[in-house]
Amino acid sequence: MTKSVTLLVKRLVKLLPYGWVSLIVIFVDQISKYLVRSSLEPGQIIKLTPKLIWLTLVQNSGAAFSFSFGNPLLNRILFIIISTFAIIFIVYLSTKSKNKLEIFSFALILGGAIGNLIDRIIMGSVTDFIWCDFPDLIMIRWPVFNVADSSIVIAIVLMIASTLFIKETHKEKE
Repeated sequence: MTKSVTLLVKRLVKLLPYGWVSLIVIFVDQISKYLVRSSLEPGQIIKLTPKLIWLTLVQNSGAAFSFSFGNPLLNRILFIIISTFAIIFIVYLSTKSKNKLEIFSFALILGGAIGNLIDRIIMGSVTDFIWCDFPDLIMIRWPVFNVADSSIVIAIVLMIASTLFIKETHKEKE
């Protein structure tokens, strides 16, 4: 084996413990979507709390916040391609990272990206079902989302927190 292949294999082995994080996200995401698809009719609303958390079944052929190119087939093809490249890029970034929190965050993003990609490939659209009313001034209710989306958002928050707070602490110690 060449040096670069050996290095790549070592880096991928380093990521194996974090692979469980991605697998758990994918599993919980797919099970929750299956349960919602088999229990709710499209547009049906179940209010878990009076205002904060509702469940509703929405099939989103677009991207985040229902961004769309207007054609479901075009959306499906383009978002499958974009998701595939994003997944490859996330794995690449993970192999380059030395920060455990960052690698954990990449694992959350990877699980979320794969969870939504599975929907796009099998269903042609992404199943969204969590509908929250976060206090805001912009919209009445937050757009409907799913476990995969939540995983990606949590990862981004962790990365921002890591960048703003944890790395500065390390610099201060040096």
